[in-house]
Amino acid sequence: MNKVKLWVPAATMLLVSLISYIDRNTLALLAPTILDETHLNAEEYGFVISAFSVAYMLANPLWGRWLDHFGVRAGMIVAVSVWSLASASHALAAGFLGFAAARSVLGFGEGATFPGGLRTVTQTLPVELRARGVALAYSGGSLGAIVTPLMITPIALIWGWRAAFLFTGLVGVAWLALWLLVSRRRDVREHRSAPAVQVAASKPRFRDPRLWSYMAAYALGALPIAFVIYAGALYLSRVFGASQSLIGKLLWIPPIGWETGYFFWGWRVDRLPPGNRLPGLRRLLAVAGVLALPLAAAPWVRSLPGVMGLLWLGMFVAGGFIILTVAYATHVFAAAHSGLLAGLGAGAWSAGVAVAMPVFGGMIDAGRWDLAFGVAAAAPMTGYLVWRTVNRPA
Repeated sequence: MNKVKLWVPAATMLLVSLISYIDRNTLALLAPTILDETHLNAEEYGFVISAFSVAYMLANPLWGRWLDHFGVRAGMIVAVSVWSLASASHALAAGFLGFAAARSVLGFGEGATFPGGLRTVTQTLPVELRARGVALAYSGGSLGAIVTPLMITPIALIWGWRAAFLFTGLVGVAWLALWLLVSRRRDVREHRSAPAVQVAASKPRFRDPRLWSYMAAYALGALPIAFVIYAGALYLSRVFGASQSLIGKLLWIPPIGWETGYFFWGWRVDRLPPGNRLPGLRRLLAVAGVLALPLAAAPWVRSLPGVMGLLWLGMFVAGGFIILTVAYATHVFAAAHSGLLAGLGAGAWSAGVAVAMPVFGGMIDAGRWDLAFGVAAAAPMTGYLVWRTVNRPA
């Protein structure tokens, strides 16, 4: 098959993950304006985020199983249809209950995003390209975080925040038209995985501590992504006095670190020996955990460029944890269950976000940015230590 055509399915999943993050980031970006107009406080806002996160957590493994069984073609059509309608429905919300309901349905639909991406990659790419394939498919999330401020801010400033949510629904409809064409390919339609080089590959089972170590490292390692996305706009607004317009001009910068992280760490993983990647993954996860710690210094940095640099670094590390932990899971467990594995990882992350965001919201209302940044910075190293406890050197 032509090399360019080989990457088309993964690139299409890049677009769907991009759209999913535009949908979920629009609320975070416009939070200062929406909270002011609807009179929500930061703690209530945190619970709205939790409503999304709980639904997303529960939906991820469900979508993973459904996609493994029924295939990505039909599954993604249903999922994107559901979440596009839910995203547009935010325009009708007037208070806490309306936003919580809309976020819950959005979270349920978007639970298919990463199971669909990983499943598509394992079906269409050989093992030596998979880490970069995952980076490509997943990188739409970071791209979505980059383009959301640039795309959504002008719409909100000209037509209002409700129009911004209607726009996100239309973008989902456009992707569905593209997917109907791409998913006609045989390697997308068939429910199989490309051959893989794996050591002691097995079905993921909940009694296996390796599965729990994967979920813990994924959830804790990627927590800075949620913190920066959901709290970044409030930090710039409340601490630096940034306007909604200025926030839109700044918040595309940290996700560049997330995007860079996906491809840097994916490139590093593909250079590891396919037959025994554990020693290399152990070293890379340790390095990533250490690199996350400087994020804790952000409250003492008084310059915007310095703060943006630390937010960039936090997302760079978090993107690395996603790639590294998914590489670990698809190395020790059978690729036929890749949809489920992706769902369990993203679901575990969402569970962590559901617990953490109201806590972060309470810290923010109390002005304890030092504590909030400290917790976010320590999470990746904590995830690594949990993972290492299970995966000790032989």
